[in-house]
Amino acid sequence: MGYWNRFPRYVPVAERRAKALSHAERLRKKIAGLEPVVVAGRTIASSWWGKSWNKNLERYADYSNRIGRGRSYVCNGMVLDLKIEKGTIQAIVAGSHRKPYQVSIRIKTLPAATWILLVENASGRIGSMQGLLAGQFPEELKELFFSKDQGLFPKPAEISFDCSCPDWASMCKHVAAALFGVGARLDSAPELFFTLRGVSMNKLVGQVAKKETEKLLTKEKVKSKRVMKTAGTGSEDIEALFGISMATTGDTAAPSRKRRGAKNDKQSSCGVKRRPKNAALKNKDKGNVLKPAAPVKRKKPGAFEIAPSR
Repeated sequence: MGYWNRFPRYVPVAERRAKALSHAERLRKKIAGLEPVVVAGRTIASSWWGKSWNKNLERYADYSNRIGRGRSYVCNGMVLDLKIEKGTIQAIVAGSHRKPYQVSIRIKTLPAATWILLVENASGRIGSMQGLLAGQFPEELKELFFSKDQGLFPKPAEISFDCSCPDWASMCKHVAAALFGVGARLDSAPELFFTLRGVSMNKLVGQVAKKETEKLLTKEKVKSKRVMKTAGTGSEDIEALFGISMATTGDTAAPSRKRRGAKNDKQSSCGVKRRPKNAALKNKDKGNVLKPAAPVKRKKPGAFEIAPSR
């Protein structure tokens, strides 16, 4: 009996969740800006980035036998706070004691050589930033990113951790819960994965934006059919557009009418000489000079008389 009494009693799921809520309520009064991990349903992660993170942890022998200890903890809401920054994961995890435990996990940033190789292979094959974060890219790229040796996800040798609990195990359930919590957090904020690994996701889609810019510049060089040619006078384009015939530069323009109130200039603005008001009209055929007709004088109402010519 004494041997079995050394094991802690079984705690039902409902009791664990109630305890987690109680811990969280007390902690909110002391610490502002808590970011707890909330798991809806039985699945910890549903996105490609979240699932791949958890699968990466489970596929290594160093973690496969111990990582499962934290699965129930994260599902029951025991991860009261989780913050992800470059190369670090800080978490507060509730346990059997009244005071929650502090978990610190350090992950090495992605090696520069590995990152360059991934960028070169991914260039031009990712449609957009939204597609990258949603995991919408070719299957061969997914295999490349998830590669065990040269992928984006960390290996056990690149992960180190520490917990304030008295557990002697190298990976306690509180650390395991925090690691699983990262997978759940990537569902709502997948960009944190690139923050954690210290790389820029803009470089993965930068080549796509560059190609789109080149396409736009190519379109600008092609002349639109709506724009008329500017070579020469451009009269051919205007004639074809409006169906009219344009006069050449050698044609003489018709004299413009004299504006009311303007001076009686001998030459108009268009260069055409104006004739005097009472000037004689020259007959080109006979060479005679015609005099202007005499004015008609009214003698009586209804009767007219032609004045003799001068």
